[in-house]
Amino acid sequence: MFARRLLFALSPLALTLASCGNAATGEKAPASEAGTPFKVETLAQFDEPWAMAFDEGTGTLVVTEKKGTIRLRTPDGRISEVKGVPKVDYGGQGGLGDFVFAPGQTETTLDHRIVYLSWAEAGPGDTRGAAVGKADLVCNGATQCALQNLKVIWRQTPKVAGRGHYSHRLRFSPDGKYLFVASGERQKFTPAQDLGTNLGKVLRLLPDGTPAPGNPWADKPAPTNQIWSYGHRNILGLAFDAQGRLWDLEHGPAGGDELNLVKPGANYGWPLVSDGDHYDGRPIPRNSTRPDLAQPAISWNPVIAPGDFIFYSGDLFPGWKGQAIITGLVATGLVRVSIDGTKATEEARYPMDNRIREIRQAPDGAIWLLEDGEGPESGHLLRLTPAG
Repeated sequence: MFARRLLFALSPLALTLASCGNAATGEKAPASEAGTPFKVETLAQFDEPWAMAFDEGTGTLVVTEKKGTIRLRTPDGRISEVKGVPKVDYGGQGGLGDFVFAPGQTETTLDHRIVYLSWAEAGPGDTRGAAVGKADLVCNGATQCALQNLKVIWRQTPKVAGRGHYSHRLRFSPDGKYLFVASGERQKFTPAQDLGTNLGKVLRLLPDGTPAPGNPWADKPAPTNQIWSYGHRNILGLAFDAQGRLWDLEHGPAGGDELNLVKPGANYGWPLVSDGDHYDGRPIPRNSTRPDLAQPAISWNPVIAPGDFIFYSGDLFPGWKGQAIITGLVATGLVRVSIDGTKATEEARYPMDNRIREIRQAPDGAIWLLEDGEGPESGHLLRLTPAG
């Protein structure tokens, strides 16, 4: 899919950075040599990593690998494998997905944690869909951990053929009461507008997976009572800002990647409208032609092909506070976006050497990234701290 997308449009900053590369080969200079405001430290290597999460109490990092492995990295750099991971349907965009710790677990030892994870699950015939599970992460020491009592609490409905657009990002609300799940439309287009499915939706659940009271269609049967918003394509980022507002980051088709302020009951338009077109060149009406539908805070055409994003809140990069820091798979590196009310403005791009899949803010305010790489030593864990 990404091979058919154009490279990002060059802003003045990007033009400056591109001039640091090798014009004959098209190679980019390393970020540390391109005048960026951060230095890059490589901490570890992983095989096709997809998501990561910090344990609040111990600072231990959890990394999911798409083929179906969960790894722990302790603060002193030791890496181990978590046992008891469910079988995943690996292929295309499918495999092991997101991982989050239940909120409020601040004990200083990692003996026991309640965790949530998502993955692509096989169905009957040639079908599959995303699933979300809740489990106990039980550890005997810092590096001998296993998932126990794993229970599937949510599934995409229906399971369909194909291996794309699972989305399956997970985020808890700031008060810890609700689990939000991003559900892609599985490259099937029309389910995003069908309130009888949970494809192409953002779902709001209770921590046990049941639909949250007060959802827009709470009086309807499942899965409609799970739905918080609809008309989404392929959401690869969910994050809450400092005001407690939920935002999503989603892939458009050939153009039209979007950052959206997610509101209950709102229709975000896919596949009725987009700021991009179909891959075969057929036009799609633009978002602006349907003011009755929710409008993106910002869209990109050409695309950036986002991986995930955070709202930065640390002290190491004070000029970035409150801004969205977005990873890029086509615009390889980071895209920094400021927020003003319900609108967003791109402030800068920081090209890097490889596709960046995942981003998290560490407890000390450093930014940690996962490169998107397939093979035991191709997907690197990177730590960004201020240059100089």
